[in-house]
This record gives sequence, C-alpha cells and structure tokens, in this order.
Amino acid sequence: MPAKRPAARRPTMKDIALRAGVSESAVSFALNGRPGVSEVTRDRVRRVAEQLGWRPSTAARALSGEGSATVGFVLARPAHTLGVDSFFLQLVSGIQEVLAERHLGLLFQVVEDVEDECAVYRRWWAEHRVDGVLVVDPRTDDPRPHLLDELGLPAVVIGGAPDERHPGMSTVWADDAGAMASVVGGLYQLGHRRIVHIAGLSGLAHTERRIRTLRAEAERRGLTEVLSVTTDYSDSAAVAVTRRVLETATPPTALIYDNDVMAVAGVAAAAELGFSVPADVSVVAWEDSALCRMVKPWLSALSRDSVAFGRTAARELTALLDGGPARTVRVPVPRLIERDSTGPAREA
Repeated sequence: MPAKRPAARRPTMKDIALRAGVSESAVSFALNGRPGVSEVTRDRVRRVAEQLGWRPSTAARALSGEGSATVGFVLARPAHTLGVDSFFLQLVSGIQEVLAERHLGLLFQVVEDVEDECAVYRRWWAEHRVDGVLVVDPRTDDPRPHLLDELGLPAVVIGGAPDERHPGMSTVWADDAGAMASVVGGLYQLGHRRIVHIAGLSGLAHTERRIRTLRAEAERRGLTEVLSVTTDYSDSAAVAVTRRVLETATPPTALIYDNDVMAVAGVAAAAELGFSVPADVSVVAWEDSALCRMVKPWLSALSRDSVAFGRTAARELTALLDGGPARTVRVPVPRLIERDSTGPAREA
C-alpha cells in the first residue's frame, strides 16, 4: 500500500509575513483593510497572500468577532409584489453566483419599510451578523447611506445615483433616464402624442428619475398629454390604473409600465375594455422576461442582463470587504426590444 501523503498545509499569516518581510500584525492590518501600514506594504502583502493561495478562515473570523462570512440583503417592499418579480429573482441569482465563489452566505430579509430596514442593519451590526450589505431601491431622501457610514458597515447601493459619494460605499447604477428617453423617442417616432407611464413605488430614486425624464422629454417635444401614475408594482394596481386612463375622453395611445407583470396585466385590462394592442394602444414593459413572450401580442420591452447586474454588485461588495476603495460602476443602459405590442399611433 502506498504511503499516505500528508495533507497539504494551508498558508498562514506567519507564512505571508516571512515572505513579505513584515510583521504578522502588519499582515493582519493589510489584509483586513485597517490603518497602520503604508499602501506600498498593503499592496505587497496582498500580492504575497495571493501567490501563496491564502484565504481567511471563516470560523476564526466569526469566533474572533472580526467577521461572519455573510452578506446582508434587506428588501423593503410589499411582500405580495415579490413572488412574480423577475428582476429581483435574476438579481439575487447573480449575487449568489459571486458569493458562492467566495464561500460567503447571503442573509435575506423582507421588511415593511425603510425604518424597519434601518433597524435590521443596526441589529445585524450589533450582533456581528454580516460583513457588509447590498442596498436596493435608493430613496430620494434616504437615511440608509448615512446610517451605514455611521456603523462603518461596507455597502453597495444597487441603482444609486452616480454623483452620490459615501465613504466605504460603492454604487452600481443603470441609466434609467437614458432608457426612458429612448422609449419616449421611439414612441414619438411612431406618432404617439398621448403617453401614460404606469410607474412603480413613489419615493424610489429610479422611479423619480424615470418620471422626471418623461416630463423633460415631453416638454422638449411639446407634448401636453403625457403623465406618470405611481403604483405598488402589482398586477392589481396596473389593472386599476389602466382602466382609469383608458376610460377617459381622450385615452392615451401608448402605455409604459415599470415592470413586466404590470404590462401583462395592463394588456388584459385593455382587451376587456375593447382596446386592441397595438392598433388602439401600444404597450412597453420596463423589464423584459419570459412573461413578455407568453402573451399575445408579445410585448416590446427594455432588456438588460439582470443576472450580470447582480454579479457586478456582489463583486463590488467583495472588493470592499477585501479592503478596496469605494467606486461608482455603471452597467449597460437597458435596450429597447421592439415586438408586436408597439405600432403606429391610431388617428386622433
């Protein structure tokens, strides 16, 4: 029987210190992003650690209180709107791919509002439950960045504004304004002059950006019958608003919905009222998904790689956890895919 080979020994901080020619405390400071060493030393230590294949011990970090090997994700939205939301399912899928590569867990919680979300962050921080957090749905008056700054909890804001800066907080953003401008421009070229945007939750930064852009594009083109109506993203809200706007004396000739579920519900509501899509009213969905291709007519939709969006956000957070600087990263602008639900505007 061949002799049993000894198990490979994992490199330690002592090994890194010997190779880099520094003390073990300097290695600890460098690898944990703490002050006390120069940037030159920090870079040298990280290079040596990578060469040796060093990885932090999750158990040791948790026991010492230095970390939990877990990332937090809190969602403050009505729970009944989440089960069919393709964007969040794909976003979390992309996040999980990256976290799994790093052997990091994902702690997910749904709460009623931002106040409850802040309470969760305080509890997680006090209990050393998470090493960092992913923040979604930025608000126009958002208390979360300041709280996370105060707690010193690394964070990545998904969908934030590019001009916002907070220490220890990265931003991954998509150009909602550019996407809305492209939709309005496309509908305008098809002759649409009465456009209604059936939006998501009021107070969300991306909802407000879309509303502002729609208004600006309308003013630029001299359109006076263009408006946005906010909802809770649900199919029932979409049906109610669709019915209301189509039953007016001069109904819109085009409807823009802030997600695929609302768009599908809106098409059904329009059909019940006797409106044909796209002959009487054109429909555009903000998020493309399989759902957009399971109805007749197939829905024109804004498409983006939501899984890649999640991967990008998770990579930015792991970079922060590795001691990297806060950054602002832009993902590609959602692209309008034209299908059968959009066509020339009917005669006024």
